[in-house]
Amino acid sequence: MAECRLVAPDDNSDQPPGRAPGLAERLLLGVTVDRIPSLVPGVALAAAVVAVSVFTADRLNEAWGYEGLVSFILVAIVLGIVVRNAFGLHPVFEPGIAFSLRKLLRLGIVLMGIRLSILDVLEIGAYGIPIVLGAVLTGLVVATAATRALRLPDRLGTLIAVGTGICGATAIVATAPGIKARDEEVAYAVANITIFGIAAMFLYPFLGDLIFSGDVTRTGLFMGTSIHETAQVAGAGLIYDQAFDVTVVPSGADVAVIAKLVRNALMVVAIPAITYVYARRTEGAGREHGGLLRLVPVFILGFLAMAIVRSIGDAGIDGGGSAFGIWGAAAWSDLTGGIRSWAEYILATAMAGVGLGTSMAQLRGLGFKPFLVGVMAALAVGAVGIGLVFVFGPLITV
Repeated sequence: MAECRLVAPDDNSDQPPGRAPGLAERLLLGVTVDRIPSLVPGVALAAAVVAVSVFTADRLNEAWGYEGLVSFILVAIVLGIVVRNAFGLHPVFEPGIAFSLRKLLRLGIVLMGIRLSILDVLEIGAYGIPIVLGAVLTGLVVATAATRALRLPDRLGTLIAVGTGICGATAIVATAPGIKARDEEVAYAVANITIFGIAAMFLYPFLGDLIFSGDVTRTGLFMGTSIHETAQVAGAGLIYDQAFDVTVVPSGADVAVIAKLVRNALMVVAIPAITYVYARRTEGAGREHGGLLRLVPVFILGFLAMAIVRSIGDAGIDGGGSAFGIWGAAAWSDLTGGIRSWAEYILATAMAGVGLGTSMAQLRGLGFKPFLVGVMAALAVGAVGIGLVFVFGPLITV
């Protein structure tokens, strides 16, 4: 299932037998350098979907006389789903699509850090922690309780719980070895959170704007704490910014991504703890979670580094000098604006990959009971997220 690799840890599942990728190759490409040509068709297809989506969204907005009414990000995702399910996806495109979902997504998120000062990131992150904790605990508790009530296997319930509460497919893939989950249980859990994550990606930007009366920060917090996957959160944030013509900084996408990165960081603590609890409950022993280092979302550090770069550069300009002793105010503004634009289009390519990686035939194979668990967990996480955002959202002053 293509979605199993949506934001999964850097496995080498696309790498054929032979030399394993080195550290730099694994971090940047996911494959060895000699395999770069295999990535081109899939990335080119995703980029083509984005180009068509930008053109289509512009023409629709012009026809209806309202700029931003139709988001090209939303069009890219829908068009990708249509292409995948109406025409199929030749295997030649799969490595590039996986690269878009893993590496381009993370690169886009890293580059988004240039939009914010490090103080903005720390403030949003700090006040987002209690909201994130509430949402994560709700997902874990509700999914686990529903699994037991419906008499589903504990392993499947645990996977759905971590996928809903923490970090989608990444958390599922990282947890599976520790609880000895079967391949079909992993596939069911990933399909489950994919269904609700995609639905939330389309719905929550508009629901959040309605519930929070156009408050950009609180809508961003809601999306970041309630939507499952990192890619889906980024997509929802960009859809929100485009649909409601958000120009303030931090934007809805900025806030949503920061909240989601806080959730991602919790994997380092939550997944080993869940593995241990599961082992104790089932009297298992010798279970592994693959090592803490594999759970560290390295791209979070890149995002923070870009925010620090922005802060230092702005400080130079504000002090009457230049950014890093090189760029004047106009040049620095052009540079940061260019990086912001590249971040958006790189993320758009990843969003097209989300659509191209979604097989409706595979999702239709999900049984009713696991689907019901997913419904209950997703609704509970969304409801708790809304309540906590109302409490903690007003405290954020950026």
